[in-house]
Amino acid sequence: MKPAPFDYVRPRDLGEAVAALSEFEWGARVLAGGQSLVPMLNLRLSPVLRLVDISGLEELRGVEEDPEGVTFGACVRHGEFEDGQVPDPARGMMHHVAGRIAYRAVRNRGTIGGSLSLADPSADWITVVMALGASFVIRGAAGERRVAGSDMFLGPYSTALGEHDILAAIRVPKLGRSARWGYYKIIRKAGEYPMTTASVVLDPDRGRSSVVLGTVNRGPLEMARMAAGMQGAGTWSAQLEGNLREAIRLDLETAGRDQDSCEMKLCETTLLRAAQSALVQ
Repeated sequence: MKPAPFDYVRPRDLGEAVAALSEFEWGARVLAGGQSLVPMLNLRLSPVLRLVDISGLEELRGVEEDPEGVTFGACVRHGEFEDGQVPDPARGMMHHVAGRIAYRAVRNRGTIGGSLSLADPSADWITVVMALGASFVIRGAAGERRVAGSDMFLGPYSTALGEHDILAAIRVPKLGRSARWGYYKIIRKAGEYPMTTASVVLDPDRGRSSVVLGTVNRGPLEMARMAAGMQGAGTWSAQLEGNLREAIRLDLETAGRDQDSCEMKLCETTLLRAAQSALVQ
């Protein structure tokens, strides 16, 4: 199939992009890398009246580093993280994750901001940036605002972005020297969207212990009990694994995700393997 007719705008700057979106009450969409949106347009699964192409805006491709963290423009591509063309404030975690997103052709065009704005529950970046304590810079008709990672993702394909908002940048704090991290996902074959993902960040220098779970058709879930159970953990052990299994059960039960035994097993396996990888680095 081919997409239905739509208006195409290529703005000169971010302000012009926001204005182009605001001219439509609904139906104006942002195009960054296009790796998710274009297939949906071709299948006519995403009704669009206007497409605002921000892929050429240099202000969305900038990277700023300071002693506390790195701010990435929303149009920085996955492949740039994979190739080390941008700094990694997560001590290798972002490089590791980027190199395992879909296929190289997708990583050449897909952007971190586009992935996060779509909020596909199977996407790799969501649990990573949440576990790292990232924040988001959003531009809209009312100006600029910042949103914490825990407030950004409201559910599957649902974010704090308004109808006329654009994600401009992602701010990622730097991990301390003693920080450790783990990432794991379950996929049927290489290149597919994962069924489950999990990110673990243990940063004693910042007093941060964070575990975030991602699953198909559900929003990201912060695993508070599991994160508390990993606080101060030094090495992997049978006792720690048993404690974490119980913490996972309670976190999923509290979130109302304990009805499906198959999903429970997938989540438990993903979380435990991410946790183990963090402790054996």
